[in-house]
Amino acid sequence: MHDNRNDSPIEGEIISEHTANEPAKQPDTTMALVVYALYLASFVVGFTSVIGVIIAYMYQGKGPAWLDEHYRYQVRTFWIGLLYASVAFLLTFVLIGFPLLLALAVWFIVRCVKGFKGLQEKRAPTNVGSWLL
Repeated sequence: MHDNRNDSPIEGEIISEHTANEPAKQPDTTMALVVYALYLASFVVGFTSVIGVIIAYMYQGKGPAWLDEHYRYQVRTFWIGLLYASVAFLLTFVLIGFPLLLALAVWFIVRCVKGFKGLQEKRAPTNVGSWLL
């Protein structure tokens, strides 16, 4: 466990940020959940992921380290997904882009599900810095 609150959490580490003298205060994970929900809603209503990334940028740095890692994960998911979508779209002209768009949808859903699971367990998501899952 980390003693210094400024240290980044180790991937998957459950972090307790209270001391013996103060009661454990549960951080509000509502906005992080909303961002993941907006990301998934973007499959039906295309622009909700943009709203989600704006919320993630606004809430970054305002919570415990493990929750900040979720916002970082959400921001990276948006930008990496946008890059992958752009490349896949360009490749649709040579027909290889269609399976890549399907793979992108699976990648995006898996990242959101991993994020939801991490929030429920009150821990940072694993592989935050990864371009894959």
